[in-house]
Amino acid sequence: MGDRIPMAIRGLGSAVPDRVMTNADFEKTLETSDEWIRSRTGIRERRIAGDHEDTLTMAAVSSRQALADAGLAPGDLDLIVVATCTPVVPTPATACFLQHELGCRHIGAFDVQAACSGFVYALVSAVYLMSSGRYRNALVVASEKMSAITDFEDRSTCVLLGDGAGAAVIGPAENGVSGFYEHCLGADGSGARLIWVPAGGSKEPASERTVAENLHYLKMRGREVYKFAVTKMRDVIAETTARAGISLDDLALIIPHQSNLRIIESAAEKLGVAPAKFAVNIDRFGNTSAASIPMALHEAYRTGRIKSGDWVLMAGFGAGLSWASALIRL
Repeated sequence: MGDRIPMAIRGLGSAVPDRVMTNADFEKTLETSDEWIRSRTGIRERRIAGDHEDTLTMAAVSSRQALADAGLAPGDLDLIVVATCTPVVPTPATACFLQHELGCRHIGAFDVQAACSGFVYALVSAVYLMSSGRYRNALVVASEKMSAITDFEDRSTCVLLGDGAGAAVIGPAENGVSGFYEHCLGADGSGARLIWVPAGGSKEPASERTVAENLHYLKMRGREVYKFAVTKMRDVIAETTARAGISLDDLALIIPHQSNLRIIESAAEKLGVAPAKFAVNIDRFGNTSAASIPMALHEAYRTGRIKSGDWVLMAGFGAGLSWASALIRL
């Protein structure tokens, strides 16, 4: 069995906007249908942020929930890591805005940009920093306002994406089994342009042309991404459990990034695992990028689907192309 790092999840929270956008809403503006969207993605509806909701507001709500669940105050935190590909502003880090919003001390705060793999990347970063002994309590948040980079005239992408946030407070394990056991991080930069926002960075700064050509919206080559995701989800789950010395049967729950229900079902079939062992919330929230894993983790915990002592495997994959997994024991 892999070495245990005695840092455990002490509290969880999540937040989504009030506005629900159903497949029927898309039927009014696009050449599509509820049946077409559900059969190809598994999505029925998603949440879309309003004018006064953004990555920071959702991060703050989910963070306060997680702190309350952990029985901690903002002043107890020693570190904040935020995973997002839709930051409040390009610079500084959204984590700095969150630190101020929560009323924390002047603790370390930084962002991680690993798109759909972001929460797991952020979790791994926080856990290993904490293992140095310098930090006792950390807040790891993934928050995404994907609607801000969605082209609602592009049928291939707009039906997939939703907004939301999830947060976890990480602290010292209170028993001899809870903790962080194994992880896997990877990326293949040759696929960077398969899922990307072409403009807004130093290569293509914002201009009248980039706005006119819709280059500030997410672009995706769906067929290639689908093939990558199906294979990578299967491989990363098998690799992580093998390195930890446990079997798939030992897992109480697998929490995958919610990109497409067909991808999740295909991975389950290839692994020989019952689909019921996979957490699924894509039908109600769509693809919320980095936020999808902590949102599903919070829901599973809140509803009693997972409990203390359970093995839980999180697996993310997406733009980069990137992938990440983390095996924990609650």
